[in-house]
Amino acid sequence: MDLGLKDRVYVVTGATRGLGRATAEALLAEGARVLVTGREEATVAEAVAALGEGAAGLAADNDDPATPARLIAGARSRFGGFDGILISVGGPAPGFAADNTDEQWTAAFGTVFLGAVRLARAAAETLGEGGVIGFVLSGSVHEPIAGLTISNGLRPGLAGFAKSLSDDLGPRGIRVVGLLPSRIDTDRVRQLDALSGDAEASRAANEAGIPLRRYGTPEEFGRTAAFLLSPAASYLTGVMLPVDGGARHGF
Repeated sequence: MDLGLKDRVYVVTGATRGLGRATAEALLAEGARVLVTGREEATVAEAVAALGEGAAGLAADNDDPATPARLIAGARSRFGGFDGILISVGGPAPGFAADNTDEQWTAAFGTVFLGAVRLARAAAETLGEGGVIGFVLSGSVHEPIAGLTISNGLRPGLAGFAKSLSDDLGPRGIRVVGLLPSRIDTDRVRQLDALSGDAEASRAANEAGIPLRRYGTPEEFGRTAAFLLSPAASYLTGVMLPVDGGARHGF
């Protein structure tokens, strides 16, 4: 199946590792051009070198109000266009309701929520018909995850923003999509498993609750994201797609 990604230009934030990196790899494999971002110059340079032809990078912090304009201008300058963005950030600090501090909430609101809103608004201003804005959210949009109170608080609100944005941009032919990963085998999830004191037991317990009885791979997530961002998904907007092996038991 041809996803129609050849020579299309995307910005993928938080793409030096994890789910953003896997998405960049999948887009590039289909012939797209990708501007990847991360907070540190060194890790961005390493990612671009590993991703190879078709990739470029900029060090940027999603919490910086100047970042959206820089990234879109960078994509246009490097590749001559801008067709879409996948907004991905590292997960906020873990903890239960009584544990997380005001400082942790404020930092997470800036990077996870407000930074994503700014990026999406800037993309919406410049994208044309056929453009797409994607958000990497979390299964916590639908079901709170124990020990991730900040994520449980912020991700559903961002999903609501994305849904509202899809209504606003639909008449212009611009799509807005969300991906809701759960237990994908990334460094972040391994760290969360380790918080229990027995990472192997935690993983086994989590896998037992997943119908497919295993964690997903970053590559599986990346291929799903590439499809949603592609012209092949041209009639999908406003969707919040779980990428979780069936872990969400509701419809």
